[in-house]
Amino acid sequence: MSTTETKYSWYDIPEDVKHLLILASEHWEDTERSQQYMNDALAIAEDNIDVLVGAYRYFFYKSNPTMALTIAQKVLNKIQNAENLPENWEELKPILINRKNDSDAIRMYINAYAATGFVLAKMGKLEEAKEVTERVKEIDEKRESCATTVFEVLTAPPEEDD
Repeated sequence: MSTTETKYSWYDIPEDVKHLLILASEHWEDTERSQQYMNDALAIAEDNIDVLVGAYRYFFYKSNPTMALTIAQKVLNKIQNAENLPENWEELKPILINRKNDSDAIRMYINAYAATGFVLAKMGKLEEAKEVTERVKEIDEKRESCATTVFEVLTAPPEEDD
């Protein structure tokens, strides 16, 4: 095992998956090869939340918003099921507000939800992006995610040319 691999030992994932993720990182410039390593890691890790979070970030930065959105949605669904969260926003909102400071899972849910808003905006799905980012903005008073900024950009009046 290389020093790089031991450096990232905080992940609670199998060593073979960790190795594939490191290879994806080391081959970042070769998108096809890097993505194959990421896909292999996803296949082996199944629905490991740490791998899924890393994967949606990976695909976002690799300009593959469709995959980023698909995987972020998996993260949301996994946490929603594990935490028994309601689907209805009006029921969900107070739970997220009350538990965001005392639950890693809830913070991860909020971050993944904010990321979906950003990805939707990047994909040109502006109305959906506005809805998601506005919701996150309502519960993220400290602006810990990108959602408020994305919402402000999406709803800003067009600038007038002089």
